[in-house]
Amino acid sequence: MMKNLIPALIVIICIVAGGIGGNFLRTSGGGASDGAEKHKAEKPKESHGKEEKGGHGKEEKAKDSHGKDSAAKDSHGGAAPSGVDYFKFTREFVVPVMRDARVDSLVILNINLEVDASILQKLFSMEPKIRDNIMTTLIGLSNDGTTLEAISNIDNYESIRATVLMNLQKIIPTGIENVLIVDMAKQEL
Repeated sequence: MMKNLIPALIVIICIVAGGIGGNFLRTSGGGASDGAEKHKAEKPKESHGKEEKGGHGKEEKAKDSHGKDSAAKDSHGGAAPSGVDYFKFTREFVVPVMRDARVDSLVILNINLEVDASILQKLFSMEPKIRDNIMTTLIGLSNDGTTLEAISNIDNYESIRATVLMNLQKIIPTGIENVLIVDMAKQEL
């Protein structure tokens, strides 16, 4: 029994250390986190489809890269949603997948939340509770025997997203629009 437990613990320690090291490099090296913080601090410049003052005080219609008048559009062709932001967790979720009372594999998920910008600060203060909710949901999915076994199956992927969103909306009823699985990997032990 101890022979099986020690390699699993070593793998978990290495994954956690790698996540901490990656987070340290990202935040200390002027990488994505610094850019994200600067991006949040700046107000976006609205230029698509709005009247703006030209260089000489003239009103000008904003043009897109093809020289046509443009209106902000989302990927589905509708008007871009206003006030949408993304909540990024400080580290990944590492979920053990058990088989025959031992850890068979680990699934690592990098999850972001698409949220209404008005609740973003509330989410930062609630991150431990949100992480606990998501981790509890993922452990439940790992114990069902199928969802985290075949992570490349699109039905399982959608099941993870829907279940996590449903459980998050129990603790935060409004403002969380979508669960985005940015990265997912599985490590067999």
